This record gives sequence, structure tokens and C-alpha cells, in this order.
Amino acid sequence: MKLGLGAIHELDDERLVFAKQLGVDNIIVHSPELPGDGCWDFRALLNMRTYVESYGLTLYAIENMQTHFYDKILWNEPGRDEQVEKVQQLVRNMGRAGIRVLGYHWIALGVWRTSHAPTGRGGARVTAYDHALAANAPLDPRGPIDDDTLWASLEYFLKAVVPVAEEEGVRLSLHPDDPPISPIAGTARIIRSTEAYKRVIEMVPSDSNCLEFCQGTVSEWCQTADDVYDAIRYFTTRKKITYVHFRNVRGVMPSFTETFIDNGKVDMLEAMRAYNESDYDGVLIVDHTPGVIGDTRWGHRGRAYGIGYIKALMKCVTAGA
Repeated sequence: MKLGLGAIHELDDERLVFAKQLGVDNIIVHSPELPGDGCWDFRALLNMRTYVESYGLTLYAIENMQTHFYDKILWNEPGRDEQVEKVQQLVRNMGRAGIRVLGYHWIALGVWRTSHAPTGRGGARVTAYDHALAANAPLDPRGPIDDDTLWASLEYFLKAVVPVAEEEGVRLSLHPDDPPISPIAGTARIIRSTEAYKRVIEMVPSDSNCLEFCQGTVSEWCQTADDVYDAIRYFTTRKKITYVHFRNVRGVMPSFTETFIDNGKVDMLEAMRAYNESDYDGVLIVDHTPGVIGDTRWGHRGRAYGIGYIKALMKCVTAGA
């Protein structure tokens, strides 16, 4: 298992030094704004990778393309074939630049929350979702979309892009819908269960068709902590998890509240044991860290707390504790 630092939208010296000082070896860049028309330019990707490496770090993954790179594919609209060609080129450019993991999602209307309030431990600011509050959300202007349409568009995407990813040694890694409930604003959300995750990897069997395992979202749909551990073991033993959003929540759909890493319904030591016992060799990162008093806008204090906690758990399980 390896430790990573994510949620980095713009790489800079300060964040790379921060990672290095905390003993983090792997960087995951989120939705980078790079040159290119509908796909990222090869030279920009290569320069980003070597910039990270100049600090003795590894650029492990890019998480999320810009949505306008593939929205017509997702919504099954005219112009999707042209977008597929550009995404194929994006994957080629990543592979040839030496960046081996692309995280993506199939969430038509993005992440939803119904509150951002100081309801966490000690008054820390956390996010929450209550579906009753979103039940009357107006229909999105793009129009309703149902489960069948989204499953069909995802299959079309995977069948077109996975072969290119195989050729270039890139692993596509799908994030689930957050919150995992459907519909919202008339829009289906299909990756909302462990069974849906299984369906994705079976749809196009390939070492390049993988998962960005958001443990927090999985916890949102799992009734018990044991269900979370079972999901970890299922996908890890099949070598389908490229990296993990290692976070915790209280509650289960239709409502939940995010928490500090050590303050939710999942025993994170047991979760770490599940990864370790299944020979997981990917990266774990902190995600959605609560707002700690006196923190920066990016959340240095909260991230440092989470990273230290993960490092300790890794030490415990690898030492047999």
C-alpha cells in the first residue's frame, strides 16, 4: 500500500513540499487546466509529470477530466463520437507521458450536498446530504436522463476507450455517484451500489477497466461497516482498485454526514486490515477532510491529520497489530 495526496487542482511548489515533508510519495492531480482542445496536450502532461518528479515524488494519477471533454458521450448527444476520439487521444497522451491512472466519473449532475455546517466533532465544518431536502429540486435544464441511457452511454464509452487504455498501459478508474441515490433533479445516478460497481468491471473485462474506490461513498450506501469491508475485499482481490478515497461518514442513504476519519461508522483500522489482507498495492488518499479551526482554504491542517492517521494505520496492519 502507498500513501498519496490528492485534491490538488493546481500544482505548485508549496503543495509538493508539503507532501514531501509529510512523507507522502504519490501525487494525484485533480482536473488540471492544461493546454489542448478537448484533450490534454502530451507536452503539458509530460512537463507536469517531470515537475512532480523533481521533488522526488510520483505523479500517480489524474483524477477527472473536465466534464466538457465527455459530456456529450455521457448524455448520449450529437457530437459524442468526436468527443470519444479526443478522449482516446487524451489516454494515448497520458500513457506516452508516463501517467498510468485516469480517474473519472459518470455523474451527470455532479456531487450534491444539502448542508455545509459546523456539525462535526468540536464544531468542525463538514458536509451532509438529506434526500428529503433535495426531493423537490427542479428538473435540470439539460432534461431528464434515466438509468438505461446512462448505462448505455457508459458501456459505449468503455468499449471505445478501454482498448486504447490497454495499448497505452493506462487504467481507467471510475468514481461512484455521490450521493448514491437516484434520481436527483430528474437525473439518474447509476453507480450507487456495490452491485453497480460489479456491473462496471464485468461490462468490459480488462485490466484497464478499474475503480477509483471512494470508501466514503461506498459507506454511504452500505448498511453496515461489515458490508464496507466485504466490498473492499471483493474488489481488491480482483485487482480492480487503483486508488482509494479513505474517508468516513455517519449514517446511510437517504441521509448521511461526513466525519473526521476516526469518527464515523467504519472502523478504519478494520478497513485497513481488509486492504492489507487482500494484498492491496495501490494508493490511499485523504478526501473531504473536515474544516479544522484556523486552517487554510485548502485544508493543510485537516489533511495533515488525515495523512498521519493513515500512516499510523498502515504501520499497524503491516506490523500485524
